[in-house]
Amino acid sequence: MYEMISLDVAGKAMPAMICEPEGEGPHPALVLAMHMPAHMGLEGDQFTENLIQRFADNGYLSIVPFIFHRFPLEMDRMEKLAGFDDQEIHADQEAAYQWLIDNENVDSNRVGIVGHCLGGRNAWLSAGYNPNYQVCASMWGGRKNTGWGDGNPSPLDLTAQINCPVIGIYGNDDGNPSPADADTEEQALITAGIDYEFHRYDGAGHAFMNPTSGRDPDPYRHEASEDSWNKQLAFLARHL
Repeated sequence: MYEMISLDVAGKAMPAMICEPEGEGPHPALVLAMHMPAHMGLEGDQFTENLIQRFADNGYLSIVPFIFHRFPLEMDRMEKLAGFDDQEIHADQEAAYQWLIDNENVDSNRVGIVGHCLGGRNAWLSAGYNPNYQVCASMWGGRKNTGWGDGNPSPLDLTAQINCPVIGIYGNDDGNPSPADADTEEQALITAGIDYEFHRYDGAGHAFMNPTSGRDPDPYRHEASEDSWNKQLAFLARHL
């Protein structure tokens, strides 16, 4: 069962959701970069709650930093998106990383970063800035080719600085990231000489791993979702 904590980021209180696996530690651990639909709060976002519990069930101590904490909750989510700065996003995720490595129940040599949707972009971003991550997983993370905030490089620009293996999960019917975007990201990893796996699913679009989106038509594709979960967990197990 998850619990909520508060982290300090440059004097600002940031909510974060944590969930610990059963059994004695130290455990491998994950920073879970949050997805866009949770912009009104982590609690009550069923996808986030399910995600963090599933990772705990597989032995990972996880934390989800609420990177929208600088905005009024009622603000339109696209206005929030327009107000992001990548340095602030990374600072938020770095505070979560620091909380993990300071936790006696965490093996600080086995920490990765994972994200879906917006989180897939931001996981790539922080993996580029923090060389201590042991693995990065990016699920349908779009907008990697644009830096947010004045003068900030894009996550793709940081690819050569990533110091860990990367797994990417994509739906071939997605428009953001599109299959062409996935090709560009794959080439960036190849050019940088980074160990990686990409898995792409026909008949699957954005959020195909999310059975709780409430969107019409429903994007969830059970078979592709479970296959991608198995591939993701196997990749994490190999590297953490």
